Amino acid sequence: MQLNESRILLTGATGGLGQALARQLAATGATLLLAGRNTAAEEDKLAALAGELGGSHERVAADLSTGDGVAAVAEAARRFGANVLINNAGIGGFGLFEEQDWATVDTVLATNLAAPMRLTHALLPHLKAQAQAAIVNVGSMFGSLPFAGFVAYSTAKAALRAFSQGLRRELADTGIAVIHVAPRAIATPLNTPAVDALNRELKTAYDQPEVVAGRIVTALRGGSAEHHLGFPEKLFAWINGLAPSLIDGGLAGKLHVIKRHASNR
Repeated sequence: MQLNESRILLTGATGGLGQALARQLAATGATLLLAGRNTAAEEDKLAALAGELGGSHERVAADLSTGDGVAAVAEAARRFGANVLINNAGIGGFGLFEEQDWATVDTVLATNLAAPMRLTHALLPHLKAQAQAAIVNVGSMFGSLPFAGFVAYSTAKAALRAFSQGLRRELADTGIAVIHVAPRAIATPLNTPAVDALNRELKTAYDQPEVVAGRIVTALRGGSAEHHLGFPEKLFAWINGLAPSLIDGGLAGKLHVIKRHASNR
């Protein structure tokens, strides 16, 4: 895809990965519609980012976990003439499943799974009318390698991967590319202190958001469908697909560490 001719709706634009993506996409010559939550702090961040990028970039603030929010962003994207949708908005959800109240679980599922599905659904007729279009779903390695302490999050990201694959097959006779990118841990403010402490103890490797953003830009340029980022996590995800009991055994020895941090979050 020629990014210098693209008009891109980027959700989660004010997060660590979102800002890195916005900067790198703008550097290619793409024009951006930056989407973030409709809070005063988020709207200030959107304004600051749009000002930093300059040019003719636009912004929209809405809560994508609600139907009204999805409708507002979809309408803004149609007016903007978007031909690329990047579903990047997401939240964490570290904690033991049995200790989380349902409102927390529901918010994790709504933000990480329902929101990108609803926004994609709302924009499909518009995207199909474009000469060339793409949908990029930013998932997680936990979608292919579900992890204790991240049950709801892993569930949402696994379903997002399935959604990407099913939609790609359904749209194979159109001009819309459907791309799924699954990063490993990223060094962003999305990680709570408890998550950072767990990752330090488990010696989990982080990628910088600029590195992940670069991989997403490359994937969008090339149009290739599936990307798992990071080694050995990519290998473990492959093993989990073939023999999940091997991963069960490997993680069992770390469970006491995960539970300690998850209960002290």
